[in-house]
Amino acid sequence: MYSLETSNLSYSFNEGIPTLNGIDLKVPKGSIYGFLGKNGSGKTTTLKLVLGLLKKQQGEIRIFDQSLQSNRLNILKRLGSLIESPSFYGHLSAEENLKILQKIYQCPKQRISEVLNIVGLSDCEAKKVNQFSLGMKQRLSIGIALLHEPELLILDEPTNGLDPKGIIEIRDLLIKVNTELDTTIIISSHLLSEIEKLVTHIAIINQGQLLFQGEMQELKAQSLPTLVFETDNPDLVSETAHTYRINCEQEGQLNYLSNHSKEIIANMVKDLVIKGVSIYRVDQQEISLESIFVNLTQNKA
Repeated sequence: MYSLETSNLSYSFNEGIPTLNGIDLKVPKGSIYGFLGKNGSGKTTTLKLVLGLLKKQQGEIRIFDQSLQSNRLNILKRLGSLIESPSFYGHLSAEENLKILQKIYQCPKQRISEVLNIVGLSDCEAKKVNQFSLGMKQRLSIGIALLHEPELLILDEPTNGLDPKGIIEIRDLLIKVNTELDTTIIISSHLLSEIEKLVTHIAIINQGQLLFQGEMQELKAQSLPTLVFETDNPDLVSETAHTYRINCEQEGQLNYLSNHSKEIIANMVKDLVIKGVSIYRVDQQEISLESIFVNLTQNKA
């Protein structure tokens, strides 16, 4: 079952220049779904369309297996979101900010203390929000989005501008919300190393087109690992790699090989030994989400 599905979702800010082109998202219920793309790739536009902040031009949006167009208010009651800059009253405390929204959402009063505990702000009752660190403000913003117990949480760059400690705090918070509250989370970000530690599923968008969608393991399985060769003759390794049509980059005594199969590498190693090359080590370099992302987006540029 999917918490969110889009079909052929397309959008243009200027006539003839598509910002989105036929986006088909499938967000499994209970997942942490990473939505990745360069600046201007269409991430925020997609999320604004899903939240009804932009008027849909083409395609279909279904949330909780219902059409957003015909069930907008009922669906939005079950969503929480943080898009671009968070909004709150800086001269009030976190609790006072939540009290205002609790009346708007008409949720139980005890929900305020529950949310403060979830986001780790229960000991900041007297502190005004304008005295909060950026990380504390981001946690409060997520708390506001969680106040009415949404089934789907949509976050656009929630760790933007945070220091490493703040990023870790937000990551741990989102994992807690997903596992303990069974909340499906969609998170867009450009911090690829952080997304890699957080998400269960991933989508990559570039120039308004979806390049990949699926589980993280599936994405990594499609990408061949880079092999690191350390030898006494890196020039000959490069020359031999090119004869086998293997991509090879040379750095000092090391060669980095990609675009290969196990069989081709085995034959190349035999060839190098016959040529008298001393091979000190051959290591498989871990595939990073960053390298996969760069390869995908460069190939489709």
